[in-house]
Amino acid sequence: MKKRCQTRTIASNNHGFSLLELMAVMAILVMIATFAVPKYYNQVRKAKQQTAKTQIEMLMTAMNAYRLDVGDFPSQSEGLAALQANPGIDGWDGPYLAKDLPLDPWKRDYQYRNPGQYGEIDIYTLGKDNREGGEKEDKDIGSWQ
Repeated sequence: MKKRCQTRTIASNNHGFSLLELMAVMAILVMIATFAVPKYYNQVRKAKQQTAKTQIEMLMTAMNAYRLDVGDFPSQSEGLAALQANPGIDGWDGPYLAKDLPLDPWKRDYQYRNPGQYGEIDIYTLGKDNREGGEKEDKDIGSWQ
């Protein structure tokens, strides 16, 4: 008994998607993007602010180690650079950071103030707008918070 291979020919009337189907898919994608994109940017904003807070805490920890070795915080003119290179002070036992001084999440240097306005010293960033004050992404983030 021999088996025969039967070949079936399936008739296909499918010639692609209609314009109406494509428009419906595009409308759905636009609606999804309308809800998803603002939430994404809100998360990016929060992540940048949290990064700044974490980096400022790290810089304050390094400043406290500097203070324990030297006896005082760096002067205003010595600034944050004193954490990386000896400004010519006895007792300096750095560098106090494992890597170079970080930039804030908006790619600018952190600000240092001695004497501080809110504490003995202030380390801060002016936020996205690089101006004092502000809200949301433009909000200043500092060691006093």
